[in-house]
Amino acid sequence: MFKKLEIMQKKYDDISRKISDPEVISDNKLYTRLMKEYRNMTPIIEKYDEYCIAKNDELEGFSILSGEHDSELEEMAQEQIREANVKIKRITEELKILLLPKNPNDDKSVIIEIRGGAGGEEASLFANSLYRMYSMYAETKGWKQEVLNANPTELGGFKEISFSIEGEGAYSRLKYESGVHRVQRVPETESQGRIHTSTVTVAVLPEADDLELEINPSDLKIDYFRASGAGGQHINKTESAVRITYLPTNVVVECQDERSQHKNKDKAMKILRSRVYEAMQKEQSEKIASERKMQVGTGDRSERIRTYNFPQSRLTDHRIGLTIYRLEDIMNGNLDEIFDALATAEQAEKLASQEG
Repeated sequence: MFKKLEIMQKKYDDISRKISDPEVISDNKLYTRLMKEYRNMTPIIEKYDEYCIAKNDELEGFSILSGEHDSELEEMAQEQIREANVKIKRITEELKILLLPKNPNDDKSVIIEIRGGAGGEEASLFANSLYRMYSMYAETKGWKQEVLNANPTELGGFKEISFSIEGEGAYSRLKYESGVHRVQRVPETESQGRIHTSTVTVAVLPEADDLELEINPSDLKIDYFRASGAGGQHINKTESAVRITYLPTNVVVECQDERSQHKNKDKAMKILRSRVYEAMQKEQSEKIASERKMQVGTGDRSERIRTYNFPQSRLTDHRIGLTIYRLEDIMNGNLDEIFDALATAEQAEKLASQEG
């Protein structure tokens, strides 16, 4: 590990010199890439600097003990060695975590797709509750949220809704949300007060840019049609809705939220690009047989990941056995406790797989 850190230190110093070079600064693409690499390495190098200081303190203590000294100086040296040793152990563990392989998409913005599953109208209403929850979380982080496509119901739910959350590190926090979310509550539509169980599926896609994924226009089939359904009446008179089919994989995206055909096409392409990018990445990871599949944050949309029990104000994340009795607080977007626990569990699995 420390040989790797020494090499990283040299690379970091080299990048530090380059980003001060006027020629590099004038090359926007190169400068952006180097700055991103520099920012990613900085926490590791700063922690490694802490390790080197603690190691020097330890060596200095041993050096004092090896020479001529009185009892008071010996006691001070031994205390210095003990303190340095505690720091070295702590920093070493922190470095192990910092050096774990990072998901290349962690810094990206995301597109979230929420669909009502089993439970009819109640599932659609809970889809809206989840959309509100993620929107409020994005607001606490200062991230920008935009609806890309929505299929609302007359009672205020969503059969499905797709929206983007733009902000650095959005994927690193929200990537754990892909899967089946189960809700247990008394529906607004239920007059008898009985608890119903419904499900909603969530997919979190890293947003792909033009540099990462080039889509050939000849691989696209684009259809224009009139918008329909609840919320679409104001644009039913023109063919402003867009359906794009990616022919190589038959991925289909529809968008009808905007009055403008051009805006709907742009939003549909944004969703399509992210879906195709996700499919490509999934295919690549499945080909790497030696890579151990993590149980946390796999993004399997068929996996039931969480239950929201409203009568007991209880949230349970089934992947890590986490239970929290603050459901209203969570539904208002206070999700960091859940995300921190999931990230810690993922780190523990990665450490275990490396040590194993």
